[in-house]
Amino acid sequence: MNLLNVLLMGQPAEGGSPYASFLMLLLIIVVFYFFMIRPQMKRQKELRKFRESLQKGDKVVTTGGIYGKIDTIKETYFVIEIDNNVRVKIDKSAVLKDSSDIQS
Repeated sequence: MNLLNVLLMGQPAEGGSPYASFLMLLLIIVVFYFFMIRPQMKRQKELRKFRESLQKGDKVVTTGGIYGKIDTIKETYFVIEIDNNVRVKIDKSAVLKDSSDIQS
């Protein structure tokens, strides 16, 4: 009785090939990679490119839902202006998208 067979098949394989169990495990890993991991990595890469391309004056939305315009760009953070003479310092990872297409 192989523990891997019990976990994958739900019951011990009596005369089955150990290669079938290994192939099933490999198939699950490949499907998981192409449907879960790869698309997430692609989204993260696009978001990182977007954050690197931001410039002073760009309109953004933060993860907290704050709309503002970039005033200053530093190494790890932005200073955004959310109203006249109201500036907030936020981490670069808190910027989600460009809000220039959203009318304010």
